[in-house]
Amino acid sequence: MSRPLSSTVSLPPSKGSQRLWLREALSRCRSALVGVALISALINVLFLSGPLFMLEVYDRVLPSRSVPTLVSLLVILVGLYACQGLLDLLRNRILARVGAYVDSMASEACFAMTAAGPLKSRTSAEGLQPLRDMDQIRAFLGGPGPSALFDLPWIPLYMLICFVFHFWIGMAALTGALVLLCLTLATDLSSRRTSLTATVLSMQKSSMAEATSRNAEAVRVLGMVPHLSARWSGLNGAFVDTQLSLSDVASGFGAMSKAFRMFLQSAILALSAFLFIKGEVSSGMIVASGILVSRALAPVEVSIAHWRTFIAASQSWRRLSKTFGGQAPAERLALPAPVARLDVDSLAVAAPGSSSLILQKAGFSLQAGSALAVVGPSAAGKSTLARVLVGAWPATRGSIRLDGTLLDHFDPQMLSRHIGYLPQDLELLSGSVAENIGRFDGAATSEAIIAAARTAGVHEMILRLPDGYDTQIGEGGNVLSTGQRQRIGLARALYGDPFLVVLDEPNSNLDQAGEAALTSAIRHVRARGGIAIVIAHRASALDACDQVMLVSEGQTQMLERKRDLIRPVPASPHPAAAAADSAERHDETGDAGTRDAGAIAIGSTGDRRLVMGERA
Repeated sequence: MSRPLSSTVSLPPSKGSQRLWLREALSRCRSALVGVALISALINVLFLSGPLFMLEVYDRVLPSRSVPTLVSLLVILVGLYACQGLLDLLRNRILARVGAYVDSMASEACFAMTAAGPLKSRTSAEGLQPLRDMDQIRAFLGGPGPSALFDLPWIPLYMLICFVFHFWIGMAALTGALVLLCLTLATDLSSRRTSLTATVLSMQKSSMAEATSRNAEAVRVLGMVPHLSARWSGLNGAFVDTQLSLSDVASGFGAMSKAFRMFLQSAILALSAFLFIKGEVSSGMIVASGILVSRALAPVEVSIAHWRTFIAASQSWRRLSKTFGGQAPAERLALPAPVARLDVDSLAVAAPGSSSLILQKAGFSLQAGSALAVVGPSAAGKSTLARVLVGAWPATRGSIRLDGTLLDHFDPQMLSRHIGYLPQDLELLSGSVAENIGRFDGAATSEAIIAAARTAGVHEMILRLPDGYDTQIGEGGNVLSTGQRQRIGLARALYGDPFLVVLDEPNSNLDQAGEAALTSAIRHVRARGGIAIVIAHRASALDACDQVMLVSEGQTQMLERKRDLIRPVPASPHPAAAAADSAERHDETGDAGTRDAGAIAIGSTGDRRLVMGERA
């Protein structure tokens, strides 16, 4: 190997950030937000320097023709504007860093939700939504939208000064503010539903793109590209139309707001000039009132211009708040590691997002040192049982206990140390072989990784790879063959000597050497006092198992002896039946090598026969 294994596993867990949820992360920024509010107060007070400068110039400098007074006022104004600019820069930087801080504190929890999301929903795009939501919130906090929101409370101050100038100037400014407020509400009402539709379409686009990318080989070979392209075009067209609708709404109301604001400024100037002619205001108030009204309405116009980002950020906030429940989960007591038994009682399971039960009243008990082979026809619920046993899917009813403790009572991270899982649809993550076997644990040692590989019988195969354990296998493990990926996945399941090892069709892509290694690994789990559960479709998986359970139509049945499973099947022209018959005959004669390559045939009363698997 080109470098130590410990150097390849470089993702140390951050325990502090694992428990930080959205509200807690944002509450830690409270002092920064208070500072932004104070800075906004200073900025808005300093903005009065412009109108006051105009009042002094028109009401004092011009009548007195005093150049020194004009220069002094100009110097003071430059200093005040410089302070205002620096404060504005400081406010924007603080808000940007608040967004980055919230992201850094909550992003790990959001990333964890990408693993839990697909277990609670139907699509992987929904699982990725927390990360997109966090990006949306960070982008909003770093944009001009929050600054405008902090300026909104100061609108009454400018209105009050307008009323001080003259009652009708104040009324004109107040009327203009109310009109812009109505435009803002109209923007919200017109875009909220469309924005939700755009979010749903975006998720559907992402889901379709990810599914097509994962199955690129089959898509191209089977000629599905034109058909999927047409479907994608329709979906993308609907998304673009929705985005155009949102853009039209935002730009339409934005243009109306801008035009009305320009008209209002001119109207204020005209009204002030009329009042000046009547002798009710000074000449300086003509210019000052126009500047004040412009400043008072600027935050409203900015809010309308960035209303889409505000709506998107608020929707993201609500989704994340709902997802996280607004608080960190309570710390759980560290429970002892299971060492004795697994009990499943009256278990009923439905797929996430569905109410239709796949398993009903499943129950069995296993002692330490046992290995259970789970057999049955396709779609009987075997993989569902595997998922719920390891905690990937929740149980609808019933209980799963390790040494008498409910599975739900274990801390999820602690429970993962006691469980090994090889899913039916195995995908390795982008990284080295060592990182994948060590589950990307920063504390993984070379000894533990190699021990897992040796137990899985894959150590020699790994050493033959270009860089051994440091070989970068790429996303999905596409550098390796299907059988190699499955064997490395077995090593990952065995890493750390977990008490419960669940293997879902672990030999579906293995050759004879791989099946021998699998049998040895199951025996090793039993010998060290663990429990192995193997979802089997091929007879070779039964060699190391001492118990067999049949799953059929959502029901489970423990079989007394393995020979109860394999019974003679009448000759049949169907290739699978012939293969099963051959496997049974060799089993009766003791030809283990041929039996391993055979299929499992389940006999029952009458003429009913279920034949599973196929000759290797």
